Formats: sequence, C-alpha cells, structure tokens
Amino acid sequence: MTPGRDVTAGGLFAWRGRRQGLPGMGVGLSLTFVWLGALVVLPLVALLARPWAEGFGSGIAAFGHLLHDGRMGAALRVSFVCALVAAALDVVAGVVIAWGLVRARVPGWRVIDALVELPFALPTAVVGITMATLYGPHGWIGAPLARVGVKVAFTPAGIIVALMFVGLPFVVRTIAPVLRALPPEAEEVARTLGATRAQVVASVVMPALYPALLTSFAMAFARGVGEYGSVIFIAGNQPFHTEIAPLLIVIRLQEYDTQGASLIGLVLVGIAMVSLGLIAWLRHHVGRGGGGGAA
Repeated sequence: MTPGRDVTAGGLFAWRGRRQGLPGMGVGLSLTFVWLGALVVLPLVALLARPWAEGFGSGIAAFGHLLHDGRMGAALRVSFVCALVAAALDVVAGVVIAWGLVRARVPGWRVIDALVELPFALPTAVVGITMATLYGPHGWIGAPLARVGVKVAFTPAGIIVALMFVGLPFVVRTIAPVLRALPPEAEEVARTLGATRAQVVASVVMPALYPALLTSFAMAFARGVGEYGSVIFIAGNQPFHTEIAPLLIVIRLQEYDTQGASLIGLVLVGIAMVSLGLIAWLRHHVGRGGGGGAA
C-alpha cells in the first residue's frame, strides 16, 4: 500500500505543479508589470524628478518659495477643506442610497442604480457646466436659492456640490456590496434578543460597514483634492476665496513654469497618498477591533 500511496501523492503533487505553472503566466505577469510601470509608476517618478531637473538647489529654492506663497496656501486650503467636507457628506448620502438600493428596494431602484453610475460616464467639463447652469444666479436651483439669500455658484459651497457629484459613486459602489453580503442571521439574532432597530444598526450593521466607510471616504477625498474639470466652472476661481490648487497648476504651465507646476502636483499627490495611507491604517485597526468584538 505504501508504494501506491507514494505514486498517488507524487501524481497529485505533479498535477498541482502543472496547475500552478499555467501556460503564458510568465509573459502575462511581465506584461502586467510593464503596464503598471509605464502607466502608473513612470509618470509619478517623472513628476518627482522634474522639480530637481534644473539642480537640487534650484528645486529647494522653488519649494521654499512655494511654501511662502500665500495664494498657494489658500488654494490648497480650499481644495483640502472642500474635498474633506464633500467626502464626509458623500459617505452620509452614500449609506442612505446604498441602503435603499440593497435593503429597501425603493420604487424605481433600477433607475437610481443606473444614475449612480452617471458621474463615471460624464466628462468632468460637462459636469462643471451643468452645475454652473443649475446653481448659477439664473439657474433652476440657483435662482430660488438666491431669492432667500443663499448663493451656491462661485462660492466654496458650489465646489462642495461639484465634488459630491463626482465622489458619490465611489461611496455607493463600495458600501452596497458589503450590505449585500452582510448575513441577515446576525440581525435576526439581535432582534430576538430584544434589540431595537437602531441598536441592530449600531451594533451589527455599522461595525461591518466601518472598513467600507473609511475606504469610500478616502477614495472620494483623494478624487476631490485633485478634481479640476467639474469644479472650474462653478468655483469662480477667485484667489484666496474659491481658487483651487489644480487651477494653479494650469496657471503655472501657462506661464511656462513647469517646475512650479510639478511642485504643486507633488503636494497634491502627497496629500492624497498620506490620506490613503492613513485611512488604510485606520481601516486595518478598525477591522481587527470589529472582528475581535464580534468574536
């Protein structure tokens, strides 16, 4: 029996080895790494290297000038704060919409589900023009608001509205699958133990959603910090008030200041990377804490 077992084991291991070495896997992996390098890594490396192309001292001087530029600081503050507020509001709205699509099955949910994808398909410039038309002084929404003293277009509120539009799909599409995969048995057990509906949501549903909430918030925020096309038309672009950092990149390029434009781009990339890293760290620790509590 032992030789038979050895032969069977050997055949099994050989079969597994053949399965792991799929034909063309090496070529496929090589092409994948080349694609990632050419389209993702290489542009970031070029952006990182450009400010120092005229010498390390020149790059340091340009960076110091950028740090002391009040207009740049104001633009970064507008972009950062508006993206932060828009991402937070997107999370709230996204949870409600995802819940309605997955759990409540509200009337017309298929249409709503399709409309959620709309910001992915529309060109950002079209979004910006549409927002400026709707929320302008004579727009369908802007005119009634203006009569009660509320102004949206050409204010930070207009920037937030535009960023909410482009960021909402990231939230809904991240949270909806988690809600769909959440086993209903856990909620039923909580109800049988006397928990109210609010307690079930707070103690069962929300802990499972925390990682998805953090991920969707990070994605919406990272998108909003660097958003240009949908914001430029509704922002008004007033320095120190509604001017966004991506606009300064365009202005520097129009002035043939590629070094300054690259430095501003590096700052925006740095903000997005730090934010994503921080959210990933929080998600990891929240996920471990939630898992421990559930156990």
